[in-house]
Amino acid sequence: MDRRLRGWVLLSTDHSGQADHAWPMKEAHVRLPAPTTEPAISIDIRLTPGYYLDLDGISSPYIADLLHRCPSVFDIKLVMTADLDRIEQAHPAIAHLGAMETGTLLSGRVLVQEGARIEAGAMVSGPVLVCAGAVISAGALVRDHSVIGPGCHIGFGAEITRSLLVGDIFMKHPSFIGDSVIGRRVNMGAFCSTTGLRCDRGPVTEPAIDEITVNLDGRRIGTGQTKFGAVIGDEVALPAGTFLTPGTLIGSGTVVYPRGHIGGFLPSGSRVR
Repeated sequence: MDRRLRGWVLLSTDHSGQADHAWPMKEAHVRLPAPTTEPAISIDIRLTPGYYLDLDGISSPYIADLLHRCPSVFDIKLVMTADLDRIEQAHPAIAHLGAMETGTLLSGRVLVQEGARIEAGAMVSGPVLVCAGAVISAGALVRDHSVIGPGCHIGFGAEITRSLLVGDIFMKHPSFIGDSVIGRRVNMGAFCSTTGLRCDRGPVTEPAIDEITVNLDGRRIGTGQTKFGAVIGDEVALPAGTFLTPGTLIGSGTVVYPRGHIGGFLPSGSRVR
């Protein structure tokens, strides 16, 4: 099945951050494997993307398609990673990069949609997709299989890795998102952080070996991953200094008052004091 990414530009760089390829192309073609037929599996609705995200309100065709291919929130990072690796292997590129300021620090494949902007002094290490209207400011770091959705604003001192930001997310202050899915119109206050690695069983190892689990109704459910941060639903605001424990699930519209750290499952519309 051919998927076409229209209106995107790709910069390929060497280790010095200088462009090493720039070929004019009208479209980028990505060939994905044909879908396989598998037995239907009953999934708790609280583990589906639709519980946290308004799937009909997503403006990015790629992100909408990605989420519709993921029965569980645990699938999103894995499918997104595979997609970005295939995009990288396709080697699409065009000559014009009007949204890339001189002085941006780049490595790997960085795919930038028309209308997005990466400012001088930002560091982006691909494979990374930056969608229309997104801004990555000076001093921000985005790396390693991440998608920055339409209208997101990533500010000085913010770091994002192996994560999907669906759209219109404000992360303008020093903060960290890793191995996570963040819904639309989420505000990350200063010094907020997800955590995706267990550290309760002695010294931390790299690569990690302990599976991250989530807690639903007192049951521990495996994510199938050794690094899994959080799923934060649409229209959630995290106050400054909030830390999320590994495997945190926050339903849409949840209001979190200042409290240091939170974890577990928070249903949509919760008020957490």
